[in-house]
Amino acid sequence: MARQQERARRTRAAIIRSAAVEFGKSGYAAASLNRILEGSRATKGAMYFHFDSKEDLARAVLETAVERYRASAERWLGRTDLGPLDVMHGMIDEMALRLEHDIIVQAEYRLIIEPDFYRDVQSGGGRILGRATRALTVRAIDQGQLRADADADRFTRTLTAALAGQRYLVDAHGTGIDLRARFEEALEVVVESMATPEWTEKFRNDGWRTRARLEELSLGL
Repeated sequence: MARQQERARRTRAAIIRSAAVEFGKSGYAAASLNRILEGSRATKGAMYFHFDSKEDLARAVLETAVERYRASAERWLGRTDLGPLDVMHGMIDEMALRLEHDIIVQAEYRLIIEPDFYRDVQSGGGRILGRATRALTVRAIDQGQLRADADADRFTRTLTAALAGQRYLVDAHGTGIDLRARFEEALEVVVESMATPEWTEKFRNDGWRTRARLEELSLGL
């Protein structure tokens, strides 16, 4: 029984992974169930055992991506060895890495910009990242890294919009753009507009204290 359950889990994971590749390349409307099956090496019967439709499969990809965003945000929010702005930098750097290398997160980005899934933006990975960013902003104000009169909501809105814009530009212009560098640049511009002089001076001397590492990320299912 346990062996059958494990086999079923692996089959489901393989289908989701193959679907993420297909949705990431072709989008939702043009995605082919046959190509998904070929990529997963699963039978049609196995696919319909786990998923009722192409939409059901797409939502499984979205849910898997949200789980990764949530796990990442919780892990970074739990860091106590770094100041809140360094934690924010590490979390955003990880998101850039995932957008470059994690097919599940790449597929989520491609799906939520399509009309069929516009409503999922409100519950997607971007919302989780935004909430974590706001929580870190409040910490940064409390700990004197950002000015006492800094507006946490304004900071979060501006930064998340800047990150989304940089991600869009990468898609529009194709390869050759360093997304991690662009995300870091956006963060620095917003932070420096609200940072305390003390933090700014220290940052100019020391730079960021942390950076995400690709080998530490879980990219599989």
